[in-house]
Amino acid sequence: MAPKKEQNAMAKKESPEADQTTQKRGILEGLIRERVLLDLGEPPNLLRVNVLQLWDDHYRVNVFVGPDSTSAKVAHSFFLRADSTGKFHKSTPAITRQY
Repeated sequence: MAPKKEQNAMAKKESPEADQTTQKRGILEGLIRERVLLDLGEPPNLLRVNVLQLWDDHYRVNVFVGPDSTSAKVAHSFFLRADSTGKFHKSTPAITRQY
């Protein structure tokens, strides 16, 4: 039996399939992030756009603004459905050009 430290290290390693899934998810989240900013426009003092996959094709997108991370606020928040190419099928609220 392997020592506990080695067992933890082995448990942390992802299979090639899991690693590929993680990479695909990262690419898709990047596409969604870009599309939100294209449709919304870039707000002043943009800090980051967080894309969180909730389940299947459903995402929560939060647009954070502020002079720095300690005073960041959510300027826009969307619940949306996107396909595997990052195309939106539905957004609540609708994403409209603001900037």
